[in-house]
Formats: sequence, C-alpha cells, structure tokens
Amino acid sequence: MTKPLTQVLTPPNRIRCDSISPMGNIPTMHRQHIRSEITSIAPLDALEAQHQLDALAWVDSGAELIRTAKPATPPQHLVSYFAVIDGTHILLVDHKNAQLWLPAGGHVEPHEHPRATVSRELFEELGFAAAHTIGAPLMITCTETVGLTAGHTDVSLWYLVQAPRTQAIRFDAGEFNGVRWFAFADIPLARSDPHMGRFIEKLRGQNVDR
Repeated sequence: MTKPLTQVLTPPNRIRCDSISPMGNIPTMHRQHIRSEITSIAPLDALEAQHQLDALAWVDSGAELIRTAKPATPPQHLVSYFAVIDGTHILLVDHKNAQLWLPAGGHVEPHEHPRATVSRELFEELGFAAAHTIGAPLMITCTETVGLTAGHTDVSLWYLVQAPRTQAIRFDAGEFNGVRWFAFADIPLARSDPHMGRFIEKLRGQNVDR
C-alpha cells in the first residue's frame, strides 16, 4: 500500500541507503532486476546521484530488500511510487496517515518486479489499469519515514503512469480521503512529499512517454 510521508535527506544528516545490512533471502535474479531498475536512472542532481550509489551498495550488500512484516521489518526496504500524469497535471492522493498530498504507491512484495508493484498498486489503490507498459523509473530517493509508522527508511523508485484526467478513479477509502488532479504549478509542495519539487523539475526535462 502507499508508503507514509518521507522527509527530505540532505548532507550531513542524510540517511545512507547502504547503512543497514542484515543478510537477506532475495533470489539472485530478483536482486538483479532491482539493481537494473536503479542503474537505469540518470540522476537529476548530486543528491539523487548519492541516493543511487547508496542504493546500489545496499542491493549489493546482500541485505534483505523487501518488507517482510508490517510496519517496518526490515527497517529499510524497497518501495514503488508512481505518478499518474496527464500532460502538465499529476494525480495526487490525500493520504490519511501522512495528512499530505502524495503520489500513490506501495511496498514491493517478495519475488515481485518493482514495475509489477506499480500495476498491482495502481489497481488496488486507484481502481484502474495502465493503458501502457510500465517503463523504467524516472527517479530514486532514499528517505526516513515520518507519520504513524515513522523511523524506517524507504528506498523509493518513482515511476510514471499515463492516464487522462477523465479516467474513472475508484480510490482506496481506507487509505485516502480523496484524490485530485493538480497542475504542476499548483501542487501544494509544503503538503506533499519533500522530493516532489525535484521530481517535477526532472519530469519537465524528460519525455514523459518513456
């Protein structure tokens, strides 16, 4: 399900994605798929470049990458975020736990490709299926969560889903108060994921049909 709000991490207090290293039981092929998703990303800036390096070190360490028990075991795990986009508009969810406007998304399940997580969570949380194949992630962030399940670290891959603003939405009322389309310029950044501004900056410079 959708991850909680995360706080921005900036040096010198940045949480390192490779800082937790209990040995995990992730199959080699699954670990390779996750690594490939991370390496496919061209970093926007020095912060994202460092998050990418830390995430790769974490994957290569042999640590457990997948959440195995709620709310936060292990205390660092992989998340697939997805931004539903229509031109210069983005669909955000009014998250009950975080009390902020966030992209939808959720934890990657055991043996699940992160792109399959997007497809699954899209249907579970918003009630529709993507009309296109889910492509490579646009961004990676490594952040410490806040909110009701604060204190663990999410390594988040940010994906894109294309959908028209006329798309019928059946949102998960257990998690969200509602959903809303925002023009990029109107996103309430003070009440959203702290990386949202950087994500929109990167999105503006990309071909969103990737």
